[in-house]
Amino acid sequence: MKLVSFDVWNTLLDINVMLDALTVELSKLMGACVLDVAEAIMLTRGRIKAMRARGQDNPKKALENSQEMLAELLGINVELVKRAGARAVLNVNDGIVLPGAREALEGVKRKGLKVTVTGNVMFWPGSYTRLLLERFGLMNYIDKTFFADEVLAYKPMKEMFRKPLEAFEVKPEQAIHVGDTYAEDFEGALNAGLWAVWINPEAEKTRKIHERGFEVPKVEGILEVLEMIEAGSI
Repeated sequence: MKLVSFDVWNTLLDINVMLDALTVELSKLMGACVLDVAEAIMLTRGRIKAMRARGQDNPKKALENSQEMLAELLGINVELVKRAGARAVLNVNDGIVLPGAREALEGVKRKGLKVTVTGNVMFWPGSYTRLLLERFGLMNYIDKTFFADEVLAYKPMKEMFRKPLEAFEVKPEQAIHVGDTYAEDFEGALNAGLWAVWINPEAEKTRKIHERGFEVPKVEGILEVLEMIEAGSI
C-alpha cells in the first residue's frame, strides 16, 4: 500500500457541527427561524445526494447547484448562502474535529504512506474545508487535497478517486480510501479499483466485507486494516 485517501465530513470533521453553524449564520442573515432554515438545508442535502447517486448533478457546477437550490428553496439571494458558509467557517471551534481523526492521520503518516483528502462539496467550497483542516492542525498530516469543486468530479464518480492516484503515480490496487458513506465512499472506491474502508459506527469490530473492502467502527480502524493487509492475514 502506498496511499491512503480520507473522506472529510463524518470521517475527519463533524458535518453536524458545520451544518449547525451554517444554519445559525444563515438564519441571522435572513432574520428567519432557525428551524425553517435547518429544514431547508436538510431537504436540499437529500435532493443533491440523490441526484449525485444517479449521476444527474453537473460535476462542473456541483457547488453552485447546491447553493442555488438552497437559496431558491428559502427564497433568498444565493449571496446569503455564500456569506453564511464563510461565517460558519470563521465561528466553529475545534469540536468539529472528530475523535480519532488526528490519531488516524498521524498513524498512517508514521507508516510512510502518502495521505490525501478526497471530498465532495455542498453549500461551501472545498477551500473552506481545507482552511478548517489547516486551522485545526490536520493538514500537517495530509499531502494533498482533492475537492469536488476543484477536481470537477464528485464521489462516487471514478474520476474523483483516480485524481489522487494520478498525482502520486500510484496504481489503484496500491491505494485505499476511507469514508463513512457506503455508496459514495465504499462502493465508489471499489468501482474505481481501490481498496475501501467503510466507517460504520454500528460495527462491533474491524472485519473484511469484500475482496478489497473492510468495515470499521471508527476512523482509527484504518490502522488495523493496514496491519492486516501488510501481514497478509486477509
